[in-house]
Amino acid sequence: MPKFEQKNKELILAIDAGTQSMRAALVDLTGQIHHLVKTPIEPYFSVKPGWAEQQPEYYWRMLCETCRKVLDTSEYPKDCIAAVTLTTQRSTVINVDRDGNPLRPAIVWLDQRKADAKKILPAFSIPLLKVLKLYQFIEFVTQWCRSNWIQQNQPEIWDQTHKFLFLSGYLTYKITGEYTDSVGNIIGTIPFNVKKFGWAGKRDLAWKLFPIEREKLPALVNPTELLGHVSEIAAGETGIPKGLAVIAASNDKACDVIGSGCLTPDQACISLGTTATINTQNDKYVELRPLLPPYPSAIPGQFYSEVTVVRGLWMVSWFKEEFGLQERLEALEKNVSPEELLEKHLKNVPPGSMGLVSQPFWTPGPEVASYTKGSVIGFGEIHTRSHLYRSIIEGLVFALKEGGDLTEKKNQVPITEIRATGGGARCDSILQIIADVFGLPVCRPHANETSVLGAAMDAAVGLKYFPDFKQAVSAMTRVSDIFVPIKNNEEIYKEIYQRVYLKIYRKLLPIFKEIQDITGYPE
Repeated sequence: MPKFEQKNKELILAIDAGTQSMRAALVDLTGQIHHLVKTPIEPYFSVKPGWAEQQPEYYWRMLCETCRKVLDTSEYPKDCIAAVTLTTQRSTVINVDRDGNPLRPAIVWLDQRKADAKKILPAFSIPLLKVLKLYQFIEFVTQWCRSNWIQQNQPEIWDQTHKFLFLSGYLTYKITGEYTDSVGNIIGTIPFNVKKFGWAGKRDLAWKLFPIEREKLPALVNPTELLGHVSEIAAGETGIPKGLAVIAASNDKACDVIGSGCLTPDQACISLGTTATINTQNDKYVELRPLLPPYPSAIPGQFYSEVTVVRGLWMVSWFKEEFGLQERLEALEKNVSPEELLEKHLKNVPPGSMGLVSQPFWTPGPEVASYTKGSVIGFGEIHTRSHLYRSIIEGLVFALKEGGDLTEKKNQVPITEIRATGGGARCDSILQIIADVFGLPVCRPHANETSVLGAAMDAAVGLKYFPDFKQAVSAMTRVSDIFVPIKNNEEIYKEIYQRVYLKIYRKLLPIFKEIQDITGYPE
């Protein structure tokens, strides 16, 4: 691609605070990422089994370090930057006091602690909820509400809390000094009305299930709108020019969707990150499962649906640590990533992994029972770690395929194309497996950092460089590679998926419950 000719202020500084890295990049209006710095971060620490926490100041320190490195090493002067925008991991929460100081470590989205639902639900309501078959759902959402847990277990922290923020809101405060957040970041167990894109009404049941004082929540703006301006303090710490506009984007998955070029429900975005997801953009409100709303999109007034495989490409990291010593040592010698060397396992094993089939629920998500476990069935003496690795990847894609089937059914729109993004999308073999399992073409966007690109699109539309997202996507995204299904592979996967994979969960679920009853795991 020819070098971008800078005209006035047409670069956007896009920041992505992910689970495993902090990224910052300069993005132009053609979607070219001129300079990106990726700083690995520690995802969390655990002081108790199942807990996942991180110091809020750590996130800020890593953001400052990353931004300074981008700006200090870029060939473009700072006065070329038109605005700053921010996207972050979802559902990580932070309590701050009146001075904006964190009161406790952030509770990271991977945390497994649960609140006591019976302390939230009146005793008289439980029999009625059970009759209406709503109790299991209501119990689930109240248990996973982070503010419920803090109020029950650390009431002194809650009493001192001035604002209860998502990571996006905390970093926005650190950059601008304003307690403001994007509608696109408000996700999960919090009193938010997705249909109206704002905090729930006074009489909404959400305030009973997730009792948070209204004054402890931030002000909200839509994606593309102004969050504030870079403060003098933040300018000194980050190197970003003081007074620069900070434009609202959305959460990382929402930005992935538009950053990969998906604007309609017939295009699915598969994000192959720590968590693997299949998402579709929609201008209609569609619940994939009863009472579970879609998410607010990176496009104002729209939604995106999602089916999640919680551990996703984390399973590659797990395999690398537990079985990939050879690749890790070889990677050090060759100065390449172990993941590049692991691809040979996918190439050396035929589709179907010689009968080895995996169900990738290493950590159960909201779609399955809490005592569900991952499983690998069909072992024989011919199987090696190569077969296991390919089987894990195939199982992950089967789970995404199941999510795609549900999405098509609920949207009433067939999926005709897939855009794949995230770290796993760098692997040709993984994208070919996706094409073969789905029986659809899989496109790799020109930029793998689609969350950064999607956030930059929000800023570009907000700054009126483009009149709408259709034109922004047309100008800032394109396809670099296309993987088409291989007929024989497609037929093998269709048989395994329908005749084997879809039956595993139902058949093994009673056994998983017995395992929990015997061992106590998971708690």
